[in-house]
This record gives sequence, structure tokens and C-alpha cells, in this order.
Amino acid sequence: YPAGVPILVSMATWTDVTAQNPDHSENYARRWQTMIDRGDDIDGEARLVDALVPRNARILDAGCGQGRVGGYLAARGHEVTGTDIDPVLISHARELYPDAAWAVGDLSADEIPGGGFDLAVSTGNVMGFLAVDGRLPALENITRALKPGGRFVVGFGAGRGWGFDDFMATAREAGLEPENVFESWDLKPFTENSQFLVAIFTRPSTPAHRR
Repeated sequence: YPAGVPILVSMATWTDVTAQNPDHSENYARRWQTMIDRGDDIDGEARLVDALVPRNARILDAGCGQGRVGGYLAARGHEVTGTDIDPVLISHARELYPDAAWAVGDLSADEIPGGGFDLAVSTGNVMGFLAVDGRLPALENITRALKPGGRFVVGFGAGRGWGFDDFMATAREAGLEPENVFESWDLKPFTENSQFLVAIFTRPSTPAHRR
């Protein structure tokens, strides 16, 4: 994590950003649609998730945005539930990807619909938009939504206000067991100079004893 950046510096939350700029959500959705329309490859995260689960898996898209990751996975036969705090983006997801279930919800405060997921995925720097006091509750919420032995795959960049070491420690506190860390969604090795983190966790089948 870049030297000199305090671990607990808070970036603006998504709600802060959209309150300051009411057009932000539509602009965000439009930017992704533009990439899709010109044929850019935006499915790297979803391909990795697809490779980590059996066919017809139950998948949670945590902080789903306009549904690009969950939509890809639903099209391949997985049972996908996506949740996001932004109702504008959820409306886009419902229109674009009707084969998945989409719900407005705050990862830090609201119960995640369903449960018993084989895997949860969080892309697009969602972790960096969480309020400091909402970080542990969000990870605990995601952990509870997984079945025992289920996995959580998450990626976000440095400079988002949440140091990688602190994130990993908070994930452990939430009951997640680290499996692997990488610096990209195509699984390049993570180093001390990496500016992006992709982490894979497991919810243990037997809860760890807390000292």
C-alpha cells in the first residue's frame, strides 16, 4: 500500500458521490455501456468467477452496479442475486439482465436477500466506497450470506482509503479465511509494490475460535 497513506482515511462513499452529482450514476452506467458497444473486453472478473464455481452455482454479486458481472454469470446458467446501494444502477441491471435477481441494499446495513451462496464477488472498487464504520459490518454480512465452505472473491485498487493489510485483517475478523491474493483479475502475482488487490477467501465450514 502506498507509503504515507493512513490506513483509516475515508474516501467519499457512493452515497456522498451521487448526492454531490445526481448525474453520476447515469454517467457511470453509460461509460460501461459505451465500452460494451465498442467491443471492449469487460468480462475478465466474471470469467474468473465462472471458473471457480460448479455449473448452476448460487452467486452473490455484492455491489453489482448495473449488473455486468452478475449478468454474464446468469447467462451461463448460474443463479445470481445482485445487490447495490444505488437504485439507478439496479434499474439498469433489471432492464439489461432480467435472468438475475437484483435488489437495492446497503452491504453495511441491510440483510442480503437469499443466503447459502456458493460464491460472492465484489468488483469495481466497491470496498473503497464503504464508510470506515461500515467496513467490518459489510464483510460480516457477506460472510453470513455464504454457505460454509463458500468463497468470496474481491478486487479493489490502492489509494481508495483502505490499506490492503487492514482490509485483509478486517476480512479475517469478519470470519473469512484467506486462500490467495493476486494483483489482477488475470491472477498476476501480488507483490509489495502491487497497486491492485484481488483476494480469494473462504467461509470456513467450522467457525474459527476467537481468542
